[in-house]
Amino acid sequence: MSDARMNGAESLVGTLASGGVAACFANPGTSEMHIVAALDREKRMRCVLGLFEGVVTGAADGYARMAGKPACTLLHLGPGLANGSANLHNASRAHTPIVNIVGQHARGHLHFDTPLKSDIEGIARPYADWLRTSSDSVALGRDAAEAMATARALPGGIATLIVPADVAWGDGGVVAEAPELRAARATDARAVTRAAAMLRSRVPTCLLLSGNALLGSGLAAAGQIVAATGAKLLAPYPFARMGRGGGAPVVERIPYIFEQAAGLLKEFRQMILVGAEIPRSYFAHPVKESVPVAAGCEVFTLASPGEDYASALIALAAELGLREGATDSRGALADSGSRRVERPGTPSGAISIAGLAVAVGAVLPDDAIVVDESMTSGRGLMDATARVGPHDWLANTGGSIGIAMPLAVGAAVACPERRVLCLSADGSGMYTMQALWTMAREGLNVTVVVYANRVYGVLKREFSGLGIGEPGEKALSMFEIGRPDLDWVSLARGMGVPGTRAGSLEEFVTALRAGFTGAGPSLIQVDL
Repeated sequence: MSDARMNGAESLVGTLASGGVAACFANPGTSEMHIVAALDREKRMRCVLGLFEGVVTGAADGYARMAGKPACTLLHLGPGLANGSANLHNASRAHTPIVNIVGQHARGHLHFDTPLKSDIEGIARPYADWLRTSSDSVALGRDAAEAMATARALPGGIATLIVPADVAWGDGGVVAEAPELRAARATDARAVTRAAAMLRSRVPTCLLLSGNALLGSGLAAAGQIVAATGAKLLAPYPFARMGRGGGAPVVERIPYIFEQAAGLLKEFRQMILVGAEIPRSYFAHPVKESVPVAAGCEVFTLASPGEDYASALIALAAELGLREGATDSRGALADSGSRRVERPGTPSGAISIAGLAVAVGAVLPDDAIVVDESMTSGRGLMDATARVGPHDWLANTGGSIGIAMPLAVGAAVACPERRVLCLSADGSGMYTMQALWTMAREGLNVTVVVYANRVYGVLKREFSGLGIGEPGEKALSMFEIGRPDLDWVSLARGMGVPGTRAGSLEEFVTALRAGFTGAGPSLIQVDL
């Protein structure tokens, strides 16, 4: 029964909070003021302001990846949604659960065709697994509950709820019951039997893991399987979250560069997909193939999206006669004795890409969260940190750059007791550097490392690899981002984040340690 004393906005916010949504990342406008007022009175939900909508959507992504439940966003009309769409694209590729709230003009105002009127549903549709424009204040709470249920259903997705201003301010709102989680589909027992037979054949085999197969009990089961069969664990280049270190099984990431990916995969004659898709290049090439998998390799799907990948791996381990063991959240077996930690030695000398990777491995705190968008300058990072203390690694799943700093914001809000290391290139960092201001305002324990090579390094390499000659002056001007050089220390300080430059590996290690032990955010600029 509706409550005439409650408006639609209050029922929306109350339903979200009752359903466990504890964080709202927001950049609201005039059409969302009644939702802002409802949030102001809701003690169960934290509100975090982003100064650009790409920060808002990326932070909601990072929060949900680490919290295991959705955050909500609050965006202003179609242009606000459009500004946030790049990181919604990334979140959709990560299967991240997000309840995306977008304001709309009051329905009676739309015919005036005011400047901010737009096709909001059209903008939302490419990155929405569920999309609705609410039409009734009484039904708005129910709409919110359905959005939550859809977002949380495996493998996870984005539910976009568009709320006209008059629906938000209208009376008769009802807080809907929290939705029940939809059970994951069980993996077909025949698929488990077939995968076990493939592994028993001793033909060179890899397991390509995604989703919760890269975490906790799923990762532990995968580790047992490869230890018993000699298979290899791989992850796609674009993965959402991976548990690493502290005795967890080592999973090798398929390289971005086609030749390197093909070189890694050439030995395998069988590939078992666990929540993942067959690897392929990000872009077409006039001569090269698009799929780096070796010719003749049998590709078999053990678990598809919407199934519980961890349960599929546990079932596979049982089919192989392996005992299930208790694990921690990163897949390390609880009964495996002391955790194996193999930190590299602290490096010294001039700045180098290899030395920077070793430095991160030498000082990364236990239980850290690493957010990585350092494609060119981050080579060697995963190898250098594979056997250090336990940590989580978050990556860019959709290829749209500018995700690292917003993702770090969300991860830090979700896990305030853990340290976050954000690794960003200077070019991608400029897309969403407003996230630094949010880190400062919220006092988030994020250490940001900006690799300042003053170039879109991937684009220069891609140009050269097409066989169309060397880039000329105009082409180079579109790849190089110097003249003037970006001063990240000044940019950070201007947004309230203390910054420093590291001119040697010793200075880099010192700055990292200070960031990991200090309160609040910090930034380190490394010139390459």
